[in-house]
Amino acid sequence: MTDMDKIQTESDIAYRQQVVNEYRADVERLARYVPWLESKKGASVQQSYSGSGIQEHSISFPVYDSTLLGFVKEAQRTKLMDRNYRYVYSRCRIRSAEDELAAVKRASIKEMDVLKAILSRYVMEGMTKGRKWSEAVENGVFLAAISKMKENLDFWDHPVQTRVVNTAKEKK
Repeated sequence: MTDMDKIQTESDIAYRQQVVNEYRADVERLARYVPWLESKKGASVQQSYSGSGIQEHSISFPVYDSTLLGFVKEAQRTKLMDRNYRYVYSRCRIRSAEDELAAVKRASIKEMDVLKAILSRYVMEGMTKGRKWSEAVENGVFLAAISKMKENLDFWDHPVQTRVVNTAKEKK
């Protein structure tokens, strides 16, 4: 190993540790919703309110599952929101839900910005386009992004274990 390789490896380790330290608490807060997201994948989490004769005089509006609203509020309070998510989408050529899921699947800890962008898009667009939040639950984007963030942080949070060589066999 050359000095340059050693410097690069040390800076990579420092960067990964910085990412873990910065996002660990926020990802843990959102990870509490993973079992709920798993149970709702493919199911609708919104209904249209049409009571009190609203259909005759006005348009119906969506009513969301309370857990979904809790998840969105929690996500909005984290460092995981990236208002420049569109830049990441164009840089990574993400155009569809399939592209999003593929990007999540291949994202390592160094691509935390991609995971943040995908999460941010649905949370922020859902503020004005009511269908986005339930769409992200139904197609599994929220679940995939949070699970991948947790997986990456869990992997890099623990120091690399060094293998202990059994010296008793060597002494014989």
